[in-house]
Amino acid sequence: MTITTTIDEANVSAAARFFSPTVMREMARRGASALLIRLAHESSLVSRLSKSATVSDLFKLAFDLLKQKTHRHEYVYKAALAQKVLLGTHSLQTASMLSEFRVGYCKADVAILNGTSTVYEIKSERDSLSRLKRQIESYKRVFARVYVIAGENHVASVLECVSSDVGVMKLSDRYQISTLREAIDCSQRTSPIAILDAIRLSEAKAILRLMNADVPDVPNTELYGAMRDRFASLDACAVHFAMVRVLKKTRNLMPLADLLAGLPIPLYAAALSVRLRTDDRHRVLRAVKTSIEDALLWK
Repeated sequence: MTITTTIDEANVSAAARFFSPTVMREMARRGASALLIRLAHESSLVSRLSKSATVSDLFKLAFDLLKQKTHRHEYVYKAALAQKVLLGTHSLQTASMLSEFRVGYCKADVAILNGTSTVYEIKSERDSLSRLKRQIESYKRVFARVYVIAGENHVASVLECVSSDVGVMKLSDRYQISTLREAIDCSQRTSPIAILDAIRLSEAKAILRLMNADVPDVPNTELYGAMRDRFASLDACAVHFAMVRVLKKTRNLMPLADLLAGLPIPLYAAALSVRLRTDDRHRVLRAVKTSIEDALLWK
């Protein structure tokens, strides 16, 4: 589907929210999303669908709008990374993806863990580069490889302002990812303390056990301080290696393989970004297969 008529900014903003965690969680909880239908009206996209269309077709139409260069949204970049890197270069068996992963005062857009850790900072055509240097420095303390994936309007500036160890990618008008500069894998610059602060406490304990290091046996009120002291004494490369192994297990995405097989490709990144139980996954699949005629009655 291709959208050829004029679309205003309000339409684009509403279409971008189709792929929000809120919509995905509503479909997972109820097999329906009243928010999605409200956004379908606000975006004017529902009027462009035939009577035989499904909710899946609605998501595809919204994604076609967001892929256009003049409207390109951050979610399009996340979807490209999920489809072309996580599921294209790697697989759910060998890699895991983290979305909106908190690192210090920053949120990493996408990180992929396989044999190492790679973080991707998205700078779409609509984004500013004002925070980029601070974001990159934060990510280097947790991830071995750092990439910026940018729109064509930002590529030259990104190449100038980030250090040579940072990789640079471009998402083309044809929705293809090209690598303009490879990232250097450098786990030795990571910080065990920064890693501790970015992960769950249960994951930090698992890292210590994997490294044959003692887990502090102290009251909960003293646990973080004791864990911080323990991590500060460890080798950065070893902690990073253990982090990758632990998070690939705790953030394992293999249970979502059957769900992805039944979803339209534009929804992959949204589905991979929300924790879904087995019953949730069945409800999401039911929701996307619903006819638009029936979905318009969702409340």
